[in-house]
Order: sequence, then structure tokens, then C-alpha cells
Amino acid sequence: MKQVLQNLATGETQLADVPRPHCGAGAVLIATRHTVISAGTERAVVEFGQSSLIGKARQQPDKVKMVLDKARTDGVVATYEAVTTKLGQPLALGYCNVGEVVAVGPKVSGFAVGDRVASNGKHAEFVAVSENLVAKVPDAVPDEAAAFTVLGAVALQSVRLAQPTLGETFAVSGLGLIGLLAVQILRANGCKVLALDFDPSRLALAKSFGATAVNLGTQDPAATALRVSGGHGIDGVIIAASTKSSAPIHQAADMCRKRGRIVMVGVTGMELSRADFYEKELSFQVSCSYGPGRYDPAYEGKGLDYPIGFVRWTEQRNFEAVLALMAAGQIRTDPLVTHRFVIADAVDAFRTITDEPSALGVVLTVSHDNSSNANGANTSSAQTVALPATAKTSDAQPSGTAAKGVVGVIGSGNYAGAVLVPAFQKAGAKLHTIASSAGVSGYDIGRKFGFRETTTDANAVIAHPDIDTVVVATRHDSHAEYVLTALHAGKSVFVEKPLALRHDELEAIKTQAAEAAGAVLMVGFNRRFSPYTEALKAALDEQPAPKAMVMSVNAGAITADHWTQDAQVGGGRILGEACHFIDLLRHLAGAPIVSHTVTVLNAATRDTVTISLSFADGSTGTVHYFANGHKAIPKERLEVFCGGKVFVLDNFRALRSAGAKVRMKGWKQDKGQLAACAAFLAAVRGERGAPIAADELFEVARVTIEAAAAAAQA
Repeated sequence: MKQVLQNLATGETQLADVPRPHCGAGAVLIATRHTVISAGTERAVVEFGQSSLIGKARQQPDKVKMVLDKARTDGVVATYEAVTTKLGQPLALGYCNVGEVVAVGPKVSGFAVGDRVASNGKHAEFVAVSENLVAKVPDAVPDEAAAFTVLGAVALQSVRLAQPTLGETFAVSGLGLIGLLAVQILRANGCKVLALDFDPSRLALAKSFGATAVNLGTQDPAATALRVSGGHGIDGVIIAASTKSSAPIHQAADMCRKRGRIVMVGVTGMELSRADFYEKELSFQVSCSYGPGRYDPAYEGKGLDYPIGFVRWTEQRNFEAVLALMAAGQIRTDPLVTHRFVIADAVDAFRTITDEPSALGVVLTVSHDNSSNANGANTSSAQTVALPATAKTSDAQPSGTAAKGVVGVIGSGNYAGAVLVPAFQKAGAKLHTIASSAGVSGYDIGRKFGFRETTTDANAVIAHPDIDTVVVATRHDSHAEYVLTALHAGKSVFVEKPLALRHDELEAIKTQAAEAAGAVLMVGFNRRFSPYTEALKAALDEQPAPKAMVMSVNAGAITADHWTQDAQVGGGRILGEACHFIDLLRHLAGAPIVSHTVTVLNAATRDTVTISLSFADGSTGTVHYFANGHKAIPKERLEVFCGGKVFVLDNFRALRSAGAKVRMKGWKQDKGQLAACAAFLAAVRGERGAPIAADELFEVARVTIEAAAAAAQA
């Protein structure tokens, strides 16, 4: 299918052929009819991409600080690679969509195939959208008008925060799409409206909607506000302007009466003058997108609605209210449309919003003509698409051959794209198919690293006859299922940690692995393959005495609503990351773990813990996994005391010792990802045994599951 993507590194807008998205639980799959380009928001994204690195840095000073912090701890090379990788990821554009439901995912209620719906879907032929971000379109509302629903909800939320009442007077500063929709919504609330802008054509539009037009280039808005309000000042202002200046806020304060309300829905400077607000006791609030529920993973991702008795207007209910206003004729969108394009001309459409100042409402139309390729497959709705041939794809294994190491990857998140796939490519893997749920990231990674095809059907990767090796890099709750399915199919499996979240999953994997003759199972415990770890291991193996190991991990805080903190999805940070360090100490000890205890510092988050390990040879290990530190300190430090010697490994960049002649230092971190992938592929090809013994994999998984459970009960 066709989808509009933006390259943030170069500023290039692209119409790409990507797989149709997967319709997962809690989502509906929509065949798009129209989308609206938000001229203000999406123009800003395009212009950001077109700016230089210095220009990007100036626009996001908070990100610059993060980059500098990373450079201090991880090194300049690693930081540069991380930044360029992030900027190189394409951004799927669009958030104003109308179309027809063609599939309904599990656990969805209230929607059926054939429903005409508005959503915040992207500029694409098909979109998969969470059910709470979808609203049915009334029969009286045309498709093109319904495509403005989300923009209308943004305007509506700002109006709700301003709390207008019948007969009040409001101003709307900035007459882009949001501003002009806010004018109409305020008029529908029975308010007098002053419309402020410099553009005569937009002022004329506002006047046609019943507003009093105020040309900021020729008229004094404060004087007009006093005149229309009988000398009291107006009741409130919606700021929908886009400017670096703070003038709109000062201007709004001048216009308001005592205790007036100012709501920011646009993007302006935020230098507030105390004098502006003090004497009048003005209130100021920033409006958040479509309304309550926005950016809440439980509401948007899991479909958990807010009870109407406690939250009357959620973002979905705002969608419905906007559509009702459209059906009643109180919101008109035809006058807002300045340009129309078919989706095949989307690149020209985006050129229009950057090159033509008059561009306002730009509509993309999608026609589903059921076009098929030579094999009779519908090319617009295919879940698997071939990627363009590149020099890299020449090494991919041709169909029908029996050579080992033909890799399919399930999952295309940041770690997969920035670390795991590049490591497998450098290790000589024959990259065949990569799967992603939405299609865009899989398309991007697949194209960059020479995969033959990309898909949104994960099971197609496992079932493909040419693929003998499956790499699982999805969210943690799906790891066990994919590992079991791939092993059952006789495929070798490399799974990102953790191997499993529960004991029953682990036992099932043990049974299946024993039955999968010839298949290699490996968990991505890369740190044991680092050259620093190898040098340390060699030195420790020469010492007959037990070891005392102290691993300190300055993990840093992450929010409680992050998916890794979700017990059902991520399993928590002990299962998700601390397992790495349990495995590392198990490897260095060279003996089984016989007991373990967990001490939790912060019972509220349970991600600041100390895990104490005892090994069969008398060695001890302590993992301090702390989320309460400062990011200026490097993340990982290991100290080993053994036989009168001390070894210190700093953040996998330097290894030093006292009492021994062991010293290494590199320009960048090396956590062993490349060596781990190379060792796994060598085992798949029969060139060596399993890189990590199965018993050790299961032992570390068991101990980690038990440690996480102990922390949860603390």
C-alpha cells in the first residue's frame, strides 16, 4: 500500500510501498477514503527535517543536553551513531483520516466491517487505529468533511478548557485550520468572536463564519476588544497562532477582562509577563491535543475508556461531538479546502504546504480500485511486500536452497534497527524477511539492510520455507509464543531477552527445545560476548579462588506508564533488563546459581533493587540495579575481587586491574552484540556448539522470574 513518510535527516517526503498494517487486539483496520494534511503541524515537521543538524539542535535544546550526556558516558562515536540512526528513521505523517472499516481486531466492541469512521490514522491507503481513537460518521456528514474531525477535536478541546458560556465574547488569535474551526465552535456555543490574523483571506473566512475580523497589521486588537465588550475587556482568548514570538500572549492579556481565560492551542513563545497576569488575575492553560485520554497508554493502547460520569469528554467523545456539529451544519469545512490531491501525488501536496503560503486545507483522496499484480494479489492490501533490490540484497539466500543462516526478523523497534539487525548483517546473516506490526519500521530497516521482503504478518516469517533462523525482537509478552512456534517449526531462534515472563512459558520452551532436534536456541545475552568480558573471564579462570562480584547498574528512571513497566506486557525491569547482569555474573562465576535474595529500595516502582546471588563454587555476586541515580554517571560498572586481585570493568569501554596485568581501553563501547550474533550464526551453520548452554539459559530465566516475583511482593 502507499503511505506518506518523512525523513527527518534530509527533509525528504516520500510515498512508499509498505505492507498493510496488522490489525491487532483493540484496533480496527480502515480503508482510507480521505486524509487532511494539517498545514501548520505537518509543515513544521517537514521544515524541521530540511534544517541542518545545527538548526535541528537549536529547535530542540532539551535533546541536545541528552546527546551531550550520552557522549560523556558512552563516547562520541556511539552517540553520533545513535543520533544519526534516530534521525534516519522515517516518520509516518498524518492524523486526520476518514474511511471504511474492513477488519475488526479481537476485543473490539462497537465497530463492524462496513462502518464509515473518522480516526487519527496516517496518510496511507490502510490504517490500523485503536478503537478509542475512532468515531462513526453520521450519514449527513460527507467523507471530506469527516476527514477534518481530529482537527476539529483539537480546536474543541481548547474551547472546552476556556469554558465559554452563552453570550460571552472570545477572541481567536491565529486563523489556521485550528483557529478557523475554533471560531465556528465558539459561535456554536453562542459566543461573539473576534478573529485575529494578518492574512486578509483568512480574516474573510472567519467573517463568513460570523466572527468580527481584526487585521493585526492595521487594527488595534485591544481597542477593538474594549469597544465590543463595553469597555470591560473580552472573556477569553484562544491562541492558535504559530510564531516564536510571545506577542500573542501579551496581546491576549491586554484584550481580556479581569479574570479572563487564555488557552494556548498553537505554538508561540512562552515568555509571560507577571504584570500582564497579576492585576487581572488571568488564567492561562495549554491545551493537549484532542482531549482527555491523549498519550495515555491504557486509553489509547488498551482501549480502556474513562467512565462518562467522571470524564464527560474524552478524545473519542470529542470526535463524536465534532461530527455532530458537522451534521448540524454548525461546522463547515468546504471553505477551508484550498487544494485537493490524490494520494499518488502526495509529494506534490506536501510541496504545496511549504511553497504556497495560501495553502490551508489540503485533502488527499484514496481510491481503492483492487489493483492486482501479475500473480493476482491485491497490491494495495498485501501484508507482505518485496523490497527494492540493492547491492546488499545480492547476498540474500536465493529461494529453494538449503544453506543455513537465512534469517527472518520479527520486530523492528529501536534496538532491532540500531543494534541487532546491523550486528546480524555484519556477522554474515542472509537477511530474508522482517516483520513489524505497522509496516513502516519494517520497511525502513528492511530497505536499509537488504532484506528481500517485509511483512506485517509475523507468522509468515516463521512459516516461510526458505527461512531457517528466526530472530525475535518484539515486546516481551510475545517472546515465549514466537519462540515456541519457531522451535515447533524446526527453526533456530535468537530471542532478545527475556526468554519468558512466567514459569509455565519457560517450562513449555524447555520441552519444545528438547524436541527441536538440530535447532539452536539463544537469548541475546550479549554482554558475556564482549571482548572486555572475554579478557576478564580468561583472567578469572586462572584464579582457583571463589570470586566476589559487584555489578552496579545506573539504569535511570523511566515512567510508570512505560510498556516495560507493565507487568503483563514488559514484565518489569528486572525481567526486561536486570536479567543481562544475572547472566553476566553466572558466566563469570562458571558455576550454577544455588540461591538468591532480592532487596527492594523503592516498593512503589520496584526497579531500584539489589539482587544477591550465591554460586555452587562459593562465589558471590551482587547486582545493584538502581533507577534513582544521575545519568551523568556511566550506566554499567563491574568490580570483581578474587585471589588478591581486583578487576574493574567500566561501561564496556575500559577494563583495568590491580594485582594483575589486565588492561583494555577502546574508543567506543563494545557490549558484545556483534560477537553474540556471529557465535549464534556459527552454531546454526554447525561450525560450533551452542554459544550458551541451554541449561544456563533456563537457569538464568528461572532465577530472573523468581527475582522479579520477589520484588513484586516486597
